[in-house]
Formats: sequence, C-alpha cells, structure tokens
Amino acid sequence: MSPATSPRTRRAGGRSARHAMRAAPLAEAIKPVRMGLESGRYKPLSQSEVLQIHEAALDVLENIGLSLATPGCIEYCTKVGAIYGEDNRLRFPRQLIEDTIANANRDFVLCGRNPKHDISPHGTKVHFGTAGAAVHMVDVEKNEYRESYLQDIYDAARIVDVQDNIHFFQRPMVARDMAKSLDLDINTLYACVSGTQKHVGTSISFKQNVAPVIDMIYQIAGGEQAFRARPFVSISSCFVVPPLRFAEDACDVLEDCVKAGIPILLLSAGQAGATSPAAIAGSIVQAIAEVLAGLVYVNAVVPGHPALLGAWPFVSDLRTGAMSGGSGEQSLLTAACGQMAIHYNLACGTPAGMADAIMPDIQSGYEKGITTVMAGLAGGNMIYEAAGMHGSLMGFCHESLIIDNDMLGQALRCVRGIEVNEQTLSVETMRNVCTEGPVHYLGHGQTLSLMESEYIYPVIGNRMSPKEWVEAKKPDIVERAIQEKRRILDGYFPSHLSPELDHQLRDNFNIMLPRNAMVSKH
Repeated sequence: MSPATSPRTRRAGGRSARHAMRAAPLAEAIKPVRMGLESGRYKPLSQSEVLQIHEAALDVLENIGLSLATPGCIEYCTKVGAIYGEDNRLRFPRQLIEDTIANANRDFVLCGRNPKHDISPHGTKVHFGTAGAAVHMVDVEKNEYRESYLQDIYDAARIVDVQDNIHFFQRPMVARDMAKSLDLDINTLYACVSGTQKHVGTSISFKQNVAPVIDMIYQIAGGEQAFRARPFVSISSCFVVPPLRFAEDACDVLEDCVKAGIPILLLSAGQAGATSPAAIAGSIVQAIAEVLAGLVYVNAVVPGHPALLGAWPFVSDLRTGAMSGGSGEQSLLTAACGQMAIHYNLACGTPAGMADAIMPDIQSGYEKGITTVMAGLAGGNMIYEAAGMHGSLMGFCHESLIIDNDMLGQALRCVRGIEVNEQTLSVETMRNVCTEGPVHYLGHGQTLSLMESEYIYPVIGNRMSPKEWVEAKKPDIVERAIQEKRRILDGYFPSHLSPELDHQLRDNFNIMLPRNAMVSKH
C-alpha cells in the first residue's frame, strides 16, 4: 500500500478537512456557545440560606446603616424614606428596600456601538468581559512586569474586539502615562471606543471630570438623545468604601452620571477579613447590604435608572493580608452574590478570573477556569475581570486575553448545559448504529449534524497527540498566544470612529493617543 493511500494518511486527511471546516465562521444560530446563555444551575446557597442572608442585609441597613453620606446622598435618600440619625449614619427601613427592589429597572440593555453586541443583563443570562485597574502589564516574552500605558488599553480593546467569548470591554488597566485625572478619564474612554464596538465600561475620577466625559460620550453617540436611546458606555462606581461607608467623590460622580443617563455598576469591593467579615456568609451580607443601599440611592436620583448590583466581596489570604482572587473562597463568594441577585431578579455584575498567578501558567489556568465556570454556572449576568488579569489584579496580559477566550468558550459550554429531548436521547440513533450500521457513530448523520452545534473547539488550545506535537516542533500555548497577539495588533486597526468624528474629538479634547499608533505601519 502506497503512502498516498495508507489508512494513516486517509485519517490525517480527514482530520485536516474536519479541522478546516471547524475553522470556518459559524452562523450565530448554530454556534455551540454565545453570549447571553441562560444559567443559574449552580446554587451554592440553599433557599433558606438565601433568605437568611437577605434578612441579615435588611437588618444591617435598618439598624446599622452607612456613614459618611454626602449632603446630596442624604437629601435624595431621605426624600424617599431613609433616616439620617444623630450619629451621622444613614439608615434604610425594610419597606424602603423592598419597594426599591420591586420597582427597580429590569428591562434595560447595555448596548454595543454595533447592535450585534447588545447585552441584556437580566435573569440568568451570562456574559463574560474584562475589567480592573491593573497598574502593570505582564510582558510574557521578557518574563517581567512593566507600567501600563494608554496604548496598552487601545491594544487590549482591539484584541477583545475579535474574541468571540469576551462579550464586553471594561477598561482593565490604568494608563500610567496620564498625569492629570481628566486626561486619564478622557483618553481611557477614547482608547476603549476606538478599539472595540462592544459595550464599554469605564470610570470617572472626580465630579469636575463628569461634564467633559459626558460631552465626549454624547458627541460619539451623535447627541444626548441618541446616547440615551442606545447607552454604549456604562460607569463603574465605587460609591462605598467598605465597611458600610459612602465614598464622597464617587457619590458626586454617581449622581451626575445617573442624571446623564449612563448605566451604573454599583460596586462594593470589600475584602474578607480586612474590610468585610472573614466569615464568607458575613462578607456576602455586607456586600448585598451596600449595593442595595446604592440601589435606593440611584433610584432616588432617577427612578428606574439602569443599575447593576456589583457585589464584589474579595478574599484575603489571612496569613499575609494579600488579596487572593483566584481562590476557591473567591469562587464561592462570586457565585453566591450572583445567586442573591437572581433571588431579587435584578441585573448583577460579579468578578471572576482574577488569577493570583503572576504569569499565564498552570496556576493561572486552574484559578481562572474554576472561578469563571462557577460564576457562569451560578448565573452572574456580567462577569467582570474574566480575561487577562494576573497578580491579584495588579497585572494585565494581552496574551491572556487570547488564551482566556479559549477558556471562556469552555466555560460557556458548561453554562449552556445539556439539551434533553427525544432527538438528543438518541434511542433511534443507537438502534440504527447497533442493528443496521457499522457499530460506531463516527460517520452517522447525527454525529455530523451535531459536530458544530453541540461541541466547541479550542482556537489555540492543544489537542494534538504527543507524536503530532513533536512533529509540530512542540508548540506552547503562550507562544501561540504571542503569535496571535502580534497578528492582531500588526494588522487589525478598526475604524470605529470615523475620520470626521476623530478630528472633532481631537479638536475638542486633549486626545493623547497618537494617530500613527492607530494605523498599520505596513
């Protein structure tokens, strides 16, 4: 038998053909995973425990309350029924909280600049994205950390723009080359919307920066009404400084953003054992109490304003006090906060994927895999920091965006679960194969028809045999991610801002990302 007709060659050729077929773009309707898959199958808390946490949060809000409320916060919240005590704490009666939950907006959309990226963060629909405030970039080629810059944000946005399993882009790092806070806020937003058409999340440092940032958002949208109709930017608001204290600057920013029609992520980021209770249940109680207070606040400013419950209790390594974002405890906290939001039927944002690993290595893989799968299975609507994060939120890695896109595809396949119906039970298929066919399913029509819709295949993950791996010169996933990163950044320069709009923005704002950094050099 000649090599051209050997069984080994035929099998290899068939495998190559199937691989080529899988590489072709799939229609959205038959993709095995996609954004907005329904979940909520994993419940770390029993229904009794959910109710206990809810009752404890109401107790905290009614009897302990929050300190350091700003004059504006006091005015808005007391008008709807909150009580400002002689001890300077703002308390929230049970009925006020329950009425707010009942009347909160459950029908808003976080839009993309392109409608195909629109997100409906409701029920148990799951979406993965980036976030964070890393101050370093992970340079995997030099095996070191360096400061993060504005160009890095733009490059990250470009990479995310072409990753199927990363559904939104919240700025994941701080541009350390921006000396002034207004330059930081304006240029961060500019870099994000220049690089991706997906929904963008950002933040605003101080009240005086709100008006110019909103002006820029409205200009990009084509006017205030156009933005209010399709809000493609949301603001992350750390309106509390745990435990149970309001944050003055963030509250001032929050009020102006709510009035401007910008969706708000109400972010409570206590750290268990440091700024929230060491008991995991207690840490959940505090986070839920804080974000429910924020929900009252937002709805007191503008009733029905789009807001996500951002209960983000983090974990401390109690031996050192350092954050432990990739831990099992973090997975439980995140999943439980997602479950509490489902109990309220309110949109939520939760964190996962925050590897403690310094580099994209084995530790990074298991930390990211466990935390993102649990968050997804619990039904978190917007799962932030799910791609690219390292060093307990201190470092961000472009290559990890590409590796994590593969990982998130597998996580989404877990979220999607198993379809059980007459066809998928496969009794007729078994009868056909076992009594009439070749006693295997490889060439059966059902196998071929489900090959694309039932199964997801890694883009850069390695499923080679050891022999094939050697023949391919032992490729490494990080090396493949480096190559893919270079391919994207050297050749993908999207025109998400028209030349006319870009000139307008540069005339009106201090845009510091050079034009020559946004076009191919080739």
